[in-house]
Amino acid sequence: MLALLPGACNREQGALGVALIGTAADARDDQVNPSEAGLPLRAATRAGLVGFDAEGRVVPGLAERWIVTADGTSYIFRLREGYWGGGGRITAQAVAQSLKRAIAAQSDLPLGRDLLPVTAVRAMAERVVEIDLAAPQPDLLTLLAQPELTLPETGRVSSSNAGRARTAGAMTARAFNDGLLLPARKGAGGDPGTPAGATRALHIEFDRAERAVERFNGGAVDVVLGGTIDSLPLATGSRLTRGNLLLDPVTGLYGLAVERADGFLAEPPNREALALAIDRDALVARIGIDGWQPTTRLVAPGMDGDEGAVGERWSGIGMAQRRAQAAQRVAHWRKLSGKPLTITIAMTDGPGSRLVLAQLQADFAAIGAALQRVPESGHGDLRLVDRVARYPRATWFLNQLSCSAIRPACNAVGDALVEQAMREADPLRRSQLLTRAEAEITAANGFIPLARPIRWLMARSLGAGITPNPWGWHPLPPLAQTPG
Repeated sequence: MLALLPGACNREQGALGVALIGTAADARDDQVNPSEAGLPLRAATRAGLVGFDAEGRVVPGLAERWIVTADGTSYIFRLREGYWGGGGRITAQAVAQSLKRAIAAQSDLPLGRDLLPVTAVRAMAERVVEIDLAAPQPDLLTLLAQPELTLPETGRVSSSNAGRARTAGAMTARAFNDGLLLPARKGAGGDPGTPAGATRALHIEFDRAERAVERFNGGAVDVVLGGTIDSLPLATGSRLTRGNLLLDPVTGLYGLAVERADGFLAEPPNREALALAIDRDALVARIGIDGWQPTTRLVAPGMDGDEGAVGERWSGIGMAQRRAQAAQRVAHWRKLSGKPLTITIAMTDGPGSRLVLAQLQADFAAIGAALQRVPESGHGDLRLVDRVARYPRATWFLNQLSCSAIRPACNAVGDALVEQAMREADPLRRSQLLTRAEAEITAANGFIPLARPIRWLMARSLGAGITPNPWGWHPLPPLAQTPG
Protein backbone atom coordinates (compact mmCIF):
# COMPACT_ATOMS: atom_id res chain seq x y z
CA MET A 1 0.00 0.00 0.00
CA LEU A 2 2.85 2.39 0.74
CA ALA A 3 4.03 2.20 -2.84
CA LEU A 4 0.73 3.32 -4.34
CA LEU A 5 0.73 6.07 -6.93
CA PRO A 6 -2.38 8.30 -7.05
CA GLY A 7 -4.57 8.42 -10.10
CA ALA A 8 -4.96 4.92 -11.50
CA CYS A 9 -5.38 4.75 -15.26
CA ASN A 10 -7.25 1.47 -15.66
CA ARG A 11 -9.31 -0.86 -13.52
CA GLU A 12 -10.38 -4.46 -13.67
CA GLN A 13 -13.32 -5.00 -15.98
CA GLY A 14 -16.60 -4.75 -14.09
CA ALA A 15 -15.03 -3.16 -11.02
CA LEU A 16 -16.55 -0.03 -9.51
CA GLY A 17 -14.03 2.81 -9.63
CA VAL A 18 -13.84 4.68 -6.32
CA ALA A 19 -11.67 7.74 -5.75
CA LEU A 20 -10.88 8.63 -2.15
CA ILE A 21 -9.72 12.21 -1.78
CA GLY A 22 -6.34 11.91 -0.08
CA THR A 23 -2.83 10.57 -0.66
CA ALA A 24 -1.21 7.16 -0.82
CA ALA A 25 -0.11 7.58 2.81
CA ASP A 26 -3.77 7.40 3.82
CA ALA A 27 -3.78 3.73 2.79
CA ARG A 28 -1.33 2.78 5.54
CA ASP A 29 -2.71 0.17 7.91
CA ASP A 30 -0.34 0.81 10.82
CA GLN A 31 -1.67 4.18 12.01
CA VAL A 32 -3.18 4.39 15.48
CA ASN A 33 -4.99 7.56 14.42
CA PRO A 34 -5.80 7.09 10.72
CA SER A 35 -6.66 10.07 8.59
CA GLU A 36 -10.26 10.64 7.64
CA ALA A 37 -9.43 9.65 4.05
CA GLY A 38 -8.11 6.32 5.29
CA LEU A 39 -11.14 5.38 7.39
CA PRO A 40 -13.14 3.59 4.64
CA LEU A 41 -10.20 1.39 3.67
CA ARG A 42 -9.33 0.58 7.30
CA ALA A 43 -12.94 -0.40 8.01
CA ALA A 44 -13.13 -2.54 4.86
CA THR A 45 -9.90 -4.48 5.32
CA ARG A 46 -10.22 -5.16 9.05
CA ALA A 47 -13.11 -6.49 11.09
CA GLY A 48 -14.67 -5.10 14.25
CA LEU A 49 -17.23 -6.49 16.65
CA VAL A 50 -19.73 -4.39 14.73
CA GLY A 51 -19.63 -2.13 11.69
CA PHE A 52 -21.71 0.36 9.72
CA ASP A 53 -24.02 -0.12 6.78
CA ALA A 54 -24.36 2.42 3.97
CA GLU A 55 -26.76 4.57 6.00
CA GLY A 56 -24.48 4.66 9.03
CA ARG A 57 -26.48 2.17 11.10
CA VAL A 58 -24.67 -0.35 13.31
CA VAL A 59 -24.66 -3.87 11.85
CA PRO A 60 -23.06 -7.17 12.95
CA GLY A 61 -19.37 -7.74 12.31
CA LEU A 62 -17.35 -10.31 14.21
CA ALA A 63 -20.30 -10.39 16.59
CA GLU A 64 -23.39 -11.95 15.08
CA ARG A 65 -25.62 -10.72 17.92
CA TRP A 66 -25.45 -9.03 21.33
CA ILE A 67 -27.47 -8.13 24.40
CA VAL A 68 -27.28 -5.23 26.84
CA THR A 69 -27.98 -5.73 30.54
CA ALA A 70 -30.94 -3.92 32.07
CA ASP A 71 -28.76 -1.30 33.79
CA GLY A 72 -26.87 -0.56 30.56
CA THR A 73 -23.45 -1.27 32.06
CA SER A 74 -22.63 -4.55 30.34
CA TYR A 75 -22.66 -5.54 26.65
CA ILE A 76 -22.40 -9.25 25.83
CA PHE A 77 -21.42 -10.22 22.28
CA ARG A 78 -21.84 -13.63 20.65
CA LEU A 79 -19.13 -14.07 17.98
CA ARG A 80 -19.86 -15.65 14.65
CA GLU A 81 -18.41 -19.10 14.01
CA GLY A 82 -15.53 -19.03 11.59
CA TYR A 83 -11.91 -18.36 10.72
CA TRP A 84 -9.73 -15.41 9.86
CA GLY A 85 -8.52 -15.14 6.28
CA GLY A 86 -5.18 -16.60 7.33
CA GLY A 87 -6.88 -19.66 8.75
CA GLY A 88 -6.88 -19.00 12.50
CA ARG A 89 -10.14 -19.66 14.32
CA ILE A 90 -12.03 -16.61 15.59
CA THR A 91 -12.05 -16.95 19.38
CA ALA A 92 -13.33 -14.71 22.13
CA GLN A 93 -9.95 -14.70 23.87
CA ALA A 94 -8.09 -13.46 20.79
CA VAL A 95 -10.79 -10.87 19.98
CA ALA A 96 -10.89 -9.57 23.57
CA GLN A 97 -7.11 -9.21 23.73
CA SER A 98 -6.95 -7.44 20.37
CA LEU A 99 -9.81 -5.10 21.31
CA LYS A 100 -8.12 -4.20 24.61
CA ARG A 101 -4.95 -3.30 22.70
CA ALA A 102 -6.95 -1.17 20.25
CA ILE A 103 -8.67 0.70 23.08
CA ALA A 104 -5.37 1.22 24.95
CA ALA A 105 -3.79 2.64 21.78
CA GLN A 106 -6.43 5.42 21.81
CA SER A 107 -5.78 6.41 25.44
CA ASP A 108 -4.02 9.70 24.57
CA LEU A 109 -6.45 10.61 21.78
CA PRO A 110 -9.98 12.04 21.90
CA LEU A 111 -11.49 8.63 21.06
CA GLY A 112 -9.81 7.30 24.19
CA ARG A 113 -11.73 9.84 26.27
CA ASP A 114 -14.96 8.69 24.62
CA LEU A 115 -14.12 5.18 25.84
CA LEU A 116 -13.43 6.18 29.46
CA PRO A 117 -16.56 4.34 30.77
CA VAL A 118 -15.13 0.99 29.57
CA THR A 119 -13.78 -0.82 32.64
CA ALA A 120 -13.23 -4.36 31.31
CA VAL A 121 -13.14 -6.41 28.10
CA ARG A 122 -13.00 -10.13 28.65
CA ALA A 123 -13.71 -13.49 27.07
CA MET A 124 -16.55 -15.29 28.84
CA ALA A 125 -16.63 -18.41 26.66
CA GLU A 126 -15.09 -19.56 23.40
CA ARG A 127 -17.39 -17.28 21.38
CA VAL A 128 -18.61 -14.76 23.97
CA VAL A 129 -17.02 -11.36 24.73
CA GLU A 130 -18.28 -9.07 27.49
CA ILE A 131 -17.61 -5.33 27.85
CA ASP A 132 -18.29 -3.73 31.23
CA LEU A 133 -18.91 -0.02 31.78
CA ALA A 134 -18.66 2.28 34.80
CA ALA A 135 -21.86 4.03 33.64
CA PRO A 136 -24.30 3.50 30.76
CA GLN A 137 -22.87 4.49 27.37
CA PRO A 138 -25.75 4.32 24.88
CA ASP A 139 -23.36 5.01 21.99
CA LEU A 140 -20.97 2.16 22.77
CA LEU A 141 -21.96 0.21 19.65
CA THR A 142 -21.33 3.28 17.49
CA LEU A 143 -17.92 3.68 19.10
CA LEU A 144 -17.06 0.01 18.59
CA ALA A 145 -17.93 0.38 14.89
CA GLN A 146 -15.26 3.07 14.43
CA PRO A 147 -12.43 2.02 12.08
CA GLU A 148 -9.86 2.67 14.83
CA LEU A 149 -11.41 -0.22 16.80
CA THR A 150 -11.42 -2.72 13.97
CA LEU A 151 -9.04 -5.59 14.63
CA PRO A 152 -6.16 -6.98 12.60
CA GLU A 153 -6.31 -10.70 11.97
CA THR A 154 -5.46 -12.41 15.22
CA GLY A 155 -5.23 -15.92 16.59
CA ARG A 156 -2.80 -18.70 15.76
CA VAL A 157 -2.93 -20.12 12.23
CA SER A 158 -2.92 -23.91 12.04
CA SER A 159 -2.37 -25.99 8.94
CA SER A 160 -5.68 -27.79 9.48
CA ASN A 161 -7.51 -24.49 9.21
CA ALA A 162 -5.60 -23.15 6.22
CA GLY A 163 -7.80 -22.40 3.26
CA ARG A 164 -11.04 -22.29 5.25
CA ALA A 165 -13.47 -19.57 4.16
CA ARG A 166 -13.02 -16.18 5.78
CA THR A 167 -16.02 -15.14 7.86
CA ALA A 168 -14.41 -12.23 9.69
CA GLY A 169 -16.11 -9.75 7.38
CA ALA A 170 -12.96 -8.04 6.09
CA MET A 171 -12.17 -7.50 2.43
CA THR A 172 -8.74 -8.15 0.95
CA ALA A 173 -6.88 -5.37 -0.83
CA ARG A 174 -4.07 -5.85 -3.34
CA ALA A 175 -2.15 -3.47 -5.57
CA PHE A 176 -3.61 -3.16 -9.06
CA ASN A 177 -2.78 -0.56 -11.75
CA ASP A 178 -1.44 2.08 -9.36
CA GLY A 179 -4.43 1.63 -7.09
CA LEU A 180 -5.95 -0.99 -4.84
CA LEU A 181 -8.29 -3.75 -5.91
CA LEU A 182 -10.83 -5.18 -3.46
CA PRO A 183 -11.94 -8.29 -5.39
CA ALA A 184 -15.56 -9.38 -5.63
CA ARG A 185 -16.33 -12.08 -3.11
CA LYS A 186 -19.23 -14.24 -2.04
CA GLY A 187 -21.08 -12.64 0.81
CA ALA A 188 -20.92 -8.85 0.80
CA GLY A 189 -19.50 -7.58 4.07
CA GLY A 190 -18.62 -11.11 5.13
CA ASP A 191 -22.22 -12.35 5.31
CA PRO A 192 -22.13 -16.01 4.23
CA GLY A 193 -25.81 -15.84 3.33
CA THR A 194 -25.35 -13.42 0.44
CA PRO A 195 -25.78 -15.27 -2.88
CA ALA A 196 -22.80 -15.86 -5.13
CA GLY A 197 -22.35 -13.19 -7.75
CA ALA A 198 -23.93 -10.50 -5.61
CA THR A 199 -20.72 -8.50 -5.25
CA ARG A 200 -18.41 -6.65 -7.58
CA ALA A 201 -14.78 -5.70 -7.29
CA LEU A 202 -13.86 -2.21 -6.12
CA HIS A 203 -10.94 -0.35 -7.64
CA ILE A 204 -9.74 2.18 -5.06
CA GLU A 205 -7.45 5.09 -5.78
CA PHE A 206 -6.32 7.97 -3.56
CA ASP A 207 -5.95 11.29 -5.30
CA ARG A 208 -6.08 15.06 -4.96
CA ALA A 209 -9.57 16.50 -5.07
CA GLU A 210 -8.97 18.23 -8.40
CA ARG A 211 -7.79 15.02 -10.02
CA ALA A 212 -10.59 12.94 -8.47
CA VAL A 213 -13.27 15.30 -9.83
CA GLU A 214 -11.55 15.40 -13.22
CA ARG A 215 -11.50 11.61 -13.42
CA PHE A 216 -15.14 11.44 -12.36
CA ASN A 217 -16.12 13.89 -15.10
CA GLY A 218 -14.12 11.84 -17.60
CA GLY A 219 -15.80 8.57 -16.59
CA ALA A 220 -12.63 7.01 -15.16
CA VAL A 221 -14.18 6.60 -11.70
CA ASP A 222 -17.80 6.14 -10.66
CA VAL A 223 -17.70 7.45 -7.09
CA VAL A 224 -15.73 10.20 -5.33
CA LEU A 225 -15.62 10.09 -1.52
CA GLY A 226 -14.12 12.35 1.12
CA GLY A 227 -15.10 15.83 -0.04
CA THR A 228 -14.83 18.71 2.45
CA ILE A 229 -15.30 22.48 2.46
CA ASP A 230 -11.74 22.74 1.17
CA SER A 231 -12.70 21.05 -2.11
CA LEU A 232 -16.40 21.91 -2.31
CA PRO A 233 -16.10 24.53 -5.12
CA LEU A 234 -14.68 21.80 -7.35
CA ALA A 235 -17.91 19.82 -6.99
CA THR A 236 -20.22 22.80 -7.44
CA GLY A 237 -18.34 24.44 -10.29
CA SER A 238 -20.09 22.74 -13.21
CA ARG A 239 -23.54 21.44 -14.10
CA LEU A 240 -22.15 17.92 -14.47
CA THR A 241 -20.67 17.71 -10.98
CA ARG A 242 -23.58 19.51 -9.30
CA GLY A 243 -25.99 16.95 -10.71
CA ASN A 244 -24.10 14.10 -9.07
CA LEU A 245 -23.32 15.86 -5.78
CA LEU A 246 -24.60 14.54 -2.45
CA LEU A 247 -24.12 16.18 0.95
CA ASP A 248 -23.87 14.11 4.10
CA PRO A 249 -26.05 15.23 7.06
CA VAL A 250 -23.06 15.61 9.37
CA THR A 251 -22.38 17.62 12.49
CA GLY A 252 -19.09 18.30 14.23
CA LEU A 253 -16.48 21.03 14.61
CA TYR A 254 -15.38 23.56 12.00
CA GLY A 255 -13.40 26.43 13.42
CA LEU A 256 -10.10 27.78 14.69
CA ALA A 257 -8.07 26.07 17.42
CA VAL A 258 -5.41 28.08 19.25
CA GLU A 259 -2.05 26.38 18.74
CA ARG A 260 0.19 28.99 20.39
CA ALA A 261 -1.17 30.71 23.48
CA ASP A 262 1.45 33.42 23.68
CA GLY A 263 1.69 37.06 22.69
CA PHE A 264 -1.76 38.44 21.94
CA LEU A 265 -3.29 34.96 22.28
CA ALA A 266 -1.96 34.39 25.81
CA GLU A 267 -5.14 35.74 27.42
CA PRO A 268 -8.72 34.40 26.94
CA PRO A 269 -10.23 37.91 26.40
CA ASN A 270 -7.84 38.48 23.49
CA ARG A 271 -8.67 35.10 21.99
CA GLU A 272 -12.32 36.07 22.36
CA ALA A 273 -11.59 39.27 20.41
CA LEU A 274 -10.87 37.20 17.30
CA ALA A 275 -14.09 35.26 17.79
CA LEU A 276 -16.03 38.51 18.17
CA ALA A 277 -14.64 39.90 14.92
CA ILE A 278 -15.75 37.09 12.62
CA ASP A 279 -18.82 37.70 10.46
CA ARG A 280 -20.07 34.14 10.21
CA ASP A 281 -23.08 35.03 8.06
CA ALA A 282 -20.73 36.52 5.47
CA LEU A 283 -18.57 33.41 5.63
CA VAL A 284 -21.54 31.14 4.97
CA ALA A 285 -22.58 33.37 2.06
CA ARG A 286 -19.13 33.03 0.47
CA ILE A 287 -19.40 29.23 0.42
CA GLY A 288 -22.94 29.40 -0.97
CA ILE A 289 -24.43 26.10 0.21
CA ASP A 290 -28.09 26.17 1.24
CA GLY A 291 -28.67 25.07 4.80
CA TRP A 292 -25.10 25.58 6.01
CA GLN A 293 -25.52 27.23 9.39
CA PRO A 294 -22.97 29.40 11.22
CA THR A 295 -22.48 28.90 14.95
CA THR A 296 -20.65 30.34 17.95
CA ARG A 297 -21.31 27.26 20.12
CA LEU A 298 -18.94 24.39 20.78
CA VAL A 299 -21.68 21.75 21.02
CA ALA A 300 -24.24 21.38 18.25
CA PRO A 301 -27.76 22.03 19.56
CA GLY A 302 -29.94 19.01 20.17
CA MET A 303 -27.15 16.58 21.00
CA ASP A 304 -27.87 14.10 23.77
CA GLY A 305 -26.59 15.65 26.97
CA ASP A 306 -27.30 19.20 25.77
CA GLU A 307 -29.81 20.78 28.16
CA GLY A 308 -30.28 23.77 25.89
CA ALA A 309 -29.01 26.06 28.65
CA VAL A 310 -26.06 27.22 26.54
CA GLY A 311 -27.05 29.33 23.56
CA GLU A 312 -25.28 31.17 20.78
CA ARG A 313 -22.80 33.74 22.04
CA TRP A 314 -23.29 37.51 21.69
CA SER A 315 -26.78 37.07 20.23
CA GLY A 316 -27.86 40.48 21.50
CA ILE A 317 -24.81 42.38 20.23
CA GLY A 318 -24.53 43.67 16.67
CA MET A 319 -21.51 43.09 14.44
CA ALA A 320 -20.31 46.69 14.70
CA GLN A 321 -20.42 46.67 18.49
CA ARG A 322 -18.65 43.32 18.66
CA ARG A 323 -15.87 44.57 16.41
CA ALA A 324 -15.53 47.77 18.41
CA GLN A 325 -14.90 45.71 21.57
CA ALA A 326 -12.41 43.50 19.74
CA ALA A 327 -10.60 46.47 18.20
CA GLN A 328 -10.12 48.02 21.64
CA ARG A 329 -8.39 44.88 22.88
CA VAL A 330 -6.15 44.76 19.81
CA ALA A 331 -5.27 48.46 20.15
CA HIS A 332 -4.43 48.01 23.84
CA TRP A 333 -2.11 45.08 23.07
CA ARG A 334 -0.42 46.94 20.23
CA LYS A 335 0.18 49.94 22.49
CA LEU A 336 1.78 47.76 25.19
CA SER A 337 3.85 45.63 22.78
CA GLY A 338 4.79 48.42 20.41
CA LYS A 339 4.31 46.25 17.34
CA PRO A 340 1.56 45.35 14.86
CA LEU A 341 -0.55 42.25 15.38
CA THR A 342 -0.07 39.47 12.83
CA ILE A 343 -1.79 36.12 13.37
CA THR A 344 -0.76 33.00 11.45
CA ILE A 345 -3.13 30.15 10.63
CA ALA A 346 -2.24 26.61 9.52
CA MET A 347 -4.74 25.41 6.94
CA THR A 348 -5.11 23.76 3.57
CA ASP A 349 -4.99 25.76 0.35
CA GLY A 350 -7.89 24.36 -1.65
CA PRO A 351 -10.47 26.60 -3.34
CA GLY A 352 -12.92 26.36 -0.44
CA SER A 353 -10.26 27.13 2.15
CA ARG A 354 -9.15 30.15 0.14
CA LEU A 355 -12.69 31.54 0.37
CA VAL A 356 -12.68 30.99 4.14
CA LEU A 357 -9.25 32.60 4.48
CA ALA A 358 -10.30 35.67 2.51
CA GLN A 359 -13.29 36.22 4.81
CA LEU A 360 -11.22 35.75 7.97
CA GLN A 361 -8.56 38.15 6.69
CA ALA A 362 -11.22 40.80 6.09
CA ASP A 363 -12.72 40.18 9.54
CA PHE A 364 -9.40 40.44 11.37
CA ALA A 365 -8.37 43.50 9.36
CA ALA A 366 -11.52 45.22 10.62
CA ILE A 367 -10.13 45.07 14.19
CA GLY A 368 -6.52 45.94 13.32
CA ALA A 369 -5.02 42.47 12.94
CA ALA A 370 -3.39 40.81 9.92
CA LEU A 371 -3.91 37.11 9.15
CA GLN A 372 -1.39 35.03 7.21
CA ARG A 373 -1.72 31.41 6.09
CA VAL A 374 1.00 28.84 6.70
CA PRO A 375 0.90 25.31 5.23
CA GLU A 376 -1.31 22.81 7.01
CA SER A 377 1.81 20.77 7.79
CA GLY A 378 3.36 23.75 9.58
CA HIS A 379 2.61 25.46 12.88
CA GLY A 380 0.59 28.64 13.22
CA ASP A 381 -0.94 30.64 16.02
CA LEU A 382 -4.25 29.11 14.92
CA ARG A 383 -5.21 25.94 13.08
CA LEU A 384 -8.33 25.39 11.01
CA VAL A 385 -10.09 22.31 12.43
CA ASP A 386 -12.59 20.33 10.34
CA ARG A 387 -13.91 17.21 12.12
CA VAL A 388 -17.14 15.25 11.89
CA ALA A 389 -18.75 13.96 15.09
CA ARG A 390 -18.42 10.20 15.53
CA TYR A 391 -21.56 9.96 17.69
CA PRO A 392 -24.39 12.42 18.47
CA ARG A 393 -23.58 13.46 22.06
CA ALA A 394 -22.22 16.55 23.77
CA THR A 395 -19.33 14.48 25.10
CA TRP A 396 -17.86 14.02 21.61
CA PHE A 397 -17.54 17.79 21.09
CA LEU A 398 -16.09 18.45 24.53
CA ASN A 399 -13.62 15.56 24.32
CA GLN A 400 -12.33 16.93 21.00
CA LEU A 401 -11.52 20.16 22.85
CA SER A 402 -9.87 18.55 25.86
CA CYS A 403 -6.35 19.36 27.00
CA SER A 404 -5.17 16.16 25.32
CA ALA A 405 -6.43 17.50 22.00
CA ILE A 406 -5.98 21.30 21.77
CA ARG A 407 -3.30 22.37 24.21
CA PRO A 408 -2.27 24.97 25.24
CA ALA A 409 -5.51 27.02 25.42
CA CYS A 410 -7.69 24.39 27.09
CA ASN A 411 -9.56 24.16 30.37
CA ALA A 412 -8.68 21.41 32.86
CA VAL A 413 -11.76 22.14 34.98
CA GLY A 414 -13.98 21.51 31.97
CA ASP A 415 -12.14 18.26 31.22
CA ALA A 416 -12.69 17.04 34.78
CA LEU A 417 -16.40 17.83 34.55
CA VAL A 418 -16.68 15.84 31.31
CA GLU A 419 -14.95 12.85 32.88
CA GLN A 420 -17.27 13.07 35.87
CA ALA A 421 -20.29 13.24 33.56
CA MET A 422 -19.19 10.16 31.62
CA ARG A 423 -19.13 8.14 34.83
CA GLU A 424 -22.47 9.50 36.05
CA ALA A 425 -25.42 7.10 35.83
CA ASP A 426 -28.16 9.69 36.37
CA PRO A 427 -29.02 11.33 33.00
CA LEU A 428 -30.13 14.64 34.53
CA ARG A 429 -26.99 14.96 36.61
CA ARG A 430 -24.90 14.01 33.57
CA SER A 431 -26.48 16.76 31.45
CA GLN A 432 -25.92 19.33 34.19
CA LEU A 433 -22.24 18.42 34.40
CA LEU A 434 -21.86 18.66 30.63
CA THR A 435 -23.51 22.09 30.59
CA ARG A 436 -21.02 23.31 33.20
CA ALA A 437 -18.17 21.75 31.22
CA GLU A 438 -19.23 23.50 28.01
CA ALA A 439 -19.35 26.84 29.83
CA GLU A 440 -15.84 26.31 31.23
CA ILE A 441 -14.32 25.24 27.93
CA THR A 442 -16.10 28.05 26.08
CA ALA A 443 -14.68 30.64 28.51
CA ALA A 444 -11.13 29.48 27.75
CA ASN A 445 -11.65 30.57 24.11
CA GLY A 446 -9.22 27.90 22.94
CA PHE A 447 -11.51 27.07 20.02
CA ILE A 448 -13.40 29.56 17.86
CA PRO A 449 -16.41 27.87 16.18
CA LEU A 450 -17.36 29.04 12.71
CA ALA A 451 -19.97 26.59 11.40
CA ARG A 452 -20.64 22.88 11.15
CA PRO A 453 -18.54 20.74 8.80
CA ILE A 454 -19.51 19.89 5.24
CA ARG A 455 -18.91 16.46 3.71
CA TRP A 456 -19.77 15.69 0.12
CA LEU A 457 -19.53 12.81 -2.33
CA MET A 458 -20.24 12.31 -6.00
CA ALA A 459 -21.83 9.22 -7.51
CA ARG A 460 -22.75 8.50 -11.09
CA SER A 461 -25.86 6.61 -10.02
CA LEU A 462 -27.54 5.92 -6.71
CA GLY A 463 -27.74 2.44 -5.24
CA ALA A 464 -27.78 0.58 -1.96
CA GLY A 465 -24.18 1.57 -1.24
CA ILE A 466 -24.48 5.25 -2.18
CA THR A 467 -26.41 6.84 0.66
CA PRO A 468 -25.69 10.04 2.61
CA ASN A 469 -24.98 9.21 6.23
CA PRO A 470 -24.32 11.18 9.44
CA TRP A 471 -20.68 10.10 9.86
CA GLY A 472 -19.26 11.67 6.71
CA TRP A 473 -17.29 8.61 5.57
CA HIS A 474 -18.73 5.70 3.62
CA PRO A 475 -18.17 1.95 4.17
CA LEU A 476 -16.80 0.23 1.10
CA PRO A 477 -18.46 -3.22 1.46
CA PRO A 478 -21.94 -1.85 0.63
CA LEU A 479 -20.49 -0.34 -2.54
CA ALA A 480 -19.41 -3.82 -3.57
CA GLN A 481 -23.01 -5.04 -3.68
CA THR A 482 -24.28 -5.12 -7.24
CA PRO A 483 -27.44 -3.02 -7.79
CA GLY A 484 -30.73 -4.83 -8.12
